[in-house]
Amino acid sequence: MPGRRLQRGLYLITPDERDGERLLARTLPLLPFASCLQLRNKVMDAGALRDVGARLRTACAVARIPFIVNDDVELARSLDADGIHLGEHDGAIGEARARLGRDAIIGASCYDNLQLACDAAAAGADYIAFGAFFPSPTKPHARRANIDLLRDSAGLGVPRVAIGGITPDNARPLVDAGADLLAVISGVFDAPDPIAAARAYLSLF
Repeated sequence: MPGRRLQRGLYLITPDERDGERLLARTLPLLPFASCLQLRNKVMDAGALRDVGARLRTACAVARIPFIVNDDVELARSLDADGIHLGEHDGAIGEARARLGRDAIIGASCYDNLQLACDAAAAGADYIAFGAFFPSPTKPHARRANIDLLRDSAGLGVPRVAIGGITPDNARPLVDAGADLLAVISGVFDAPDPIAAARAYLSLF
């Protein structure tokens, strides 16, 4: 994926699955409706995750969307991922850039903290993520973010990602406040019709 530009829309994040084939079966049909895909899995063993990641990386290239790895810079490097998403304890942006190259997409979780976002943008982050905006089944104890963060960070000049309990029904104010992407796991993967849910998020843009 040339450059580091993210298109506005659905930032799809993979759900926890121990079975690689099931994860692929659930994820691949959704790629046409995603602006990017993040590989995040806290339960799969490392070897299986690397195999699944390689297949998702190829599928994302075919779909012409960025493939981003959560937390693990070395996994991202081994998969030739388009980028990495870093939490506050996952290492420095500059170190990730040195490992992954100047064209890598590097995103940073900024939670409920505008100063973290300012620092991340100054350090070279390609996008910043705020949340959780709503109660999240994936992270039920996550810090809660105020919608004003999206407005107040507009001047940072990088895409803003909203995350945390976002559904097609509650997302409109986030988009109106400046969210460029909506990061979703359960809102898509746990929906009765995941493709219809993905379309609903996409329609907000």
